[in-house]
Amino acid sequence: MSRTIDTGSEHLSAEVGDDGVCVITMNRPEARNAMTGGMLSGLALALAEAETALDVRCVVLTGAGGAFCAGGDVKGFASGDGAGGGSSSWDAGVHEQRLSHRATSGVLFNMPKPTLAVLPGPAAGAGLSLALACDLRIAVDTAVITTAFAKVGLAGDYGGTWFLTQLVGPAKAKELYFLPDRMDMSTALGLGIVNQVVGADSFGATWRAMAAKLAAGPTIAYRYMKENINRSVGGDLAANLDLESTHHRHTGTTEDHKEASRAFVDKREPVFRGR
Repeated sequence: MSRTIDTGSEHLSAEVGDDGVCVITMNRPEARNAMTGGMLSGLALALAEAETALDVRCVVLTGAGGAFCAGGDVKGFASGDGAGGGSSSWDAGVHEQRLSHRATSGVLFNMPKPTLAVLPGPAAGAGLSLALACDLRIAVDTAVITTAFAKVGLAGDYGGTWFLTQLVGPAKAKELYFLPDRMDMSTALGLGIVNQVVGADSFGATWRAMAAKLAAGPTIAYRYMKENINRSVGGDLAANLDLESTHHRHTGTTEDHKEASRAFVDKREPVFRGR
């Protein structure tokens, strides 16, 4: 049964469908979904619930009004004390941002469920960072991306430097941060920054089909695949081999594995139940 997650933010909605897909939508289209404090708090709440909810099997992050997310609210920076301003002390502000990073980008990257960024349009700055935190990215062919931070004199946040370096290597990541030109989706696809690019006419149907396929998949196996891959980054081979051994043996005892084996013999599609 479909339901709504209360995010506490007028600029963020979260809907869980009958198919197990939780669609989280940044909804501030007049500002290309530029981030607000309330939006980020709402995202943290939605992700915390989606991570543990039994009826959620895949999480989609997207934006309303033809954009993904323009990143931080630069107009707000200009009218206040900049991106580092606010009423908190400097130390408290750093701590608060660290907590926000972990509760948003950190959860998207680490949660034991597939996460899919759906880009209906531009993604910039911290908005791009959130997209990069997801496991997979699908974009409409007219979308563009940019790191953007150098244009406003910022170093970057929400994990973008780390995620982009894993995807394209340190030399290319430095180029994209130092020289933040807008990148089209053909180039992004060639670099492996996005996984799939789709024309506008079929974009909605394609990403929904991808999300539904992920939600219908072997969620226990996905959990351990994701941990294996995430921990392989920066880890050593021996530790990864040991981790794979433990996870592979464990998934071999699941009902999902047994069902898939029977389905293979019966020449039918398996029905995975996350058990």
